[in-house]
Amino acid sequence: MRASQGVDILISALEICGVSTVFHGPCTDELASYSGTRVRHVRACHEQGAGHAAEGYAMATGEAGVCVVAAGPGATSLVTPVINAYKDSTPLVAIVLDQYGRADERLADISLAELAMSGIKHAFTVTEVSELSVTIAEAFRLATAGRPGPVVVEIARAALTGYGDVEWPAHRAPASAAPPPEALDAAARLIRESRRPVLYVGGGVQLAGATAGLRALAELTGAPVVTTLMALGSFPGSHPQNLGMPGMHGSVAAVGALQQADLVVALGARFDDRVTGQASSFAPLARIVHADIDESEISKIVKADVALPGDCGTTITGLLGLLARDGGDRERLDPWWARLRALQRTYPLGYSAPEDGSLSPQYVVQTLGRLVGPEACYVAGVGQHQMWAAQFVSYEHPRTFINSGGLGTMGFAIPAAMGASLARPGRQVWVIDGDGCFQMTGRELATCARERIPIKVAVINNGGLGMVRQLQDLFYSRRFHGSHLDSTRVPDLVAYAEAHGCAGLRCDRAEDVEAVVRKAEAFSDAPVVIDFVVSEDALVWPMVAAGTSNDDIKVARDLAPIWDRAD
Repeated sequence: MRASQGVDILISALEICGVSTVFHGPCTDELASYSGTRVRHVRACHEQGAGHAAEGYAMATGEAGVCVVAAGPGATSLVTPVINAYKDSTPLVAIVLDQYGRADERLADISLAELAMSGIKHAFTVTEVSELSVTIAEAFRLATAGRPGPVVVEIARAALTGYGDVEWPAHRAPASAAPPPEALDAAARLIRESRRPVLYVGGGVQLAGATAGLRALAELTGAPVVTTLMALGSFPGSHPQNLGMPGMHGSVAAVGALQQADLVVALGARFDDRVTGQASSFAPLARIVHADIDESEISKIVKADVALPGDCGTTITGLLGLLARDGGDRERLDPWWARLRALQRTYPLGYSAPEDGSLSPQYVVQTLGRLVGPEACYVAGVGQHQMWAAQFVSYEHPRTFINSGGLGTMGFAIPAAMGASLARPGRQVWVIDGDGCFQMTGRELATCARERIPIKVAVINNGGLGMVRQLQDLFYSRRFHGSHLDSTRVPDLVAYAEAHGCAGLRCDRAEDVEAVVRKAEAFSDAPVVIDFVVSEDALVWPMVAAGTSNDDIKVARDLAPIWDRAD
């Protein structure tokens, strides 16, 4: 067999792993200029954009996203996407190429693996051609096995330019870890006995491909379902058992259900403080059943009465089998549902129109979701607009809401949408972004224009960093510092969009929102940006202040916590 050059082996390895799209930073010429393969190479304007695009691709498909950057500053720019992927359990293979210098100097001097050590699943350094194919195969296996996450592969110049033979390892099918049978029996018994159960669903259910099983479990037991930010779409938003998102900006019914439950069944959720509030006062009356693929998450924040380590799909299937034997006594939950329905009626999600007549951001997001519908994919940045996207769009299908949850990375949305759009050709991909986030990675609109990636961007432009401003408003005596961007339209977002090869639209009146959304939908082969000029004073409600109990949830500025005013 004739020996192959390292770069050819790398491309072949990516093809064998099923990769269809690779996102590059600048200065990765040896791969980005490759032709004649089944892999599409997309060069981003910045390495951070390449990393977030690979995340968006992975979150839209469940497959490992791939990004390639050059050693040195290319690697340092990839730190944020890699750690973001780690926090959100996103499968990512990040490849760092040392193309221009000596491997023993450059890779040792600036190592992405060392820079991001606290936020990677595994790292490899390849110095010999013979190691390439085996290492790439193992990187993909590790990125997607168990709890998904980012794997870094640093490749020395000698391995890229040298010649060697391909050695491909035997395929190893991932094992589906199952919880102990006695733990499943104990969990099923608690579910049967409970009178106020809640299914608390996290992103792990979606990652496990267990959304159909989740629906079957919910309908069999009759239990209410709350879905975290990373799980929206895992259970249909319109389903009558869905109480919405719990936590800091969750619905009153979802927060109240957890606080008053006698049993919380956590499925692929990690009890993040944005959900629990003050952990010591979380679900004070409840037994806790905790199912998670990562055993280290179980009892880390809230002690579990029953631990179910293992794949969420396998766990849900096991529970269904046990509970189906004796049917479901759903009638015993009637008093529980009566209480929850009363909370829904008394405290529905809503908003008031701005007193100054300006455009309401909530109205924009709600109208966008209604017009575009649940078959689209929505990608949010981080901030107030992210919470409104979670509250006012109904997600009916898994992998249709993509955002940065664990790390909360501003600037995530536009490059992630680029990746999601390439992953789901033919599906509308809408970005719901803030003007602060938009200005961080808006340059990737040029990539979208060049590659004819028709994402649509709704910028909720309140002239500032809305969530920061909200905290300053509520907790810092309205001392607004550093949260105001510019009221003189610098930059002009319409001109910015057009300068980057996109269509630019603007809307500042409620009566024009529908028309401008429909106009944006008409563009099928170019990106579109809509500058929605909205009120700067809008706040996200409900709200549980950081570090306080969920019992202190408030629905407006001047009202007492709801539990002080209602049962």
